Amino acid sequence: MQIRHLAWVLSGFVLGLSAQALAEPAALSAAEKTVNNVCAACHGADGNSAISLNPKLAGQHPEYLQKQLMEFKSGKRANAVMSGMAASLSDEDIKAVASYFAAKKLNLAQAVSNGKGSLGEKVYRAGNAATGVPACAACHSPNGAGLPKQFPRLSAQHADYTLAQLKAFRTGERANAPMMAVIATKMTDAEMAAVADYIQGLR
Repeated sequence: MQIRHLAWVLSGFVLGLSAQALAEPAALSAAEKTVNNVCAACHGADGNSAISLNPKLAGQHPEYLQKQLMEFKSGKRANAVMSGMAASLSDEDIKAVASYFAAKKLNLAQAVSNGKGSLGEKVYRAGNAATGVPACAACHSPNGAGLPKQFPRLSAQHADYTLAQLKAFRTGERANAPMMAVIATKMTDAEMAAVADYIQGLR
């Protein structure tokens, strides 16, 4: 009886593992299908966008990606293209897509002109005390990794995209991060361009 009972337990365990193994690829396939149909043309199938005004999504914190997609969908973050794309996604789709891109490897990049001792490095690591600009590293970490659930990863992000977002925060075009709006209003055009370039080379 004990042997028979053990056999039943083991068979149930194996069946449970089999069901899990079948479910996981199915979920992954659904996420890949959504990415290929909705996201890949602008952001790349692996989240490493080749278009400098479209952000890299690979390696980004899933919580941040999910928040941005939900805010595009609700209209809290305004962007005609992304609002339309996000509107076609269910909440489950959004969560799956966020997890999919978060698991992808981020392709590193190089800064164009910012090296050690540059304006970009100074703003990123120390800010500008005279004008009240805080160090970017204080929230986004010294290597640009950010902080899950709070601040996004910035490292290796396209400089053109980062610069566009800083300008959008300053003008109010992007209004879903009040802290960034305050910071951006204190930055000069030169500081924005320099720090965006520096961020592109972070790793």
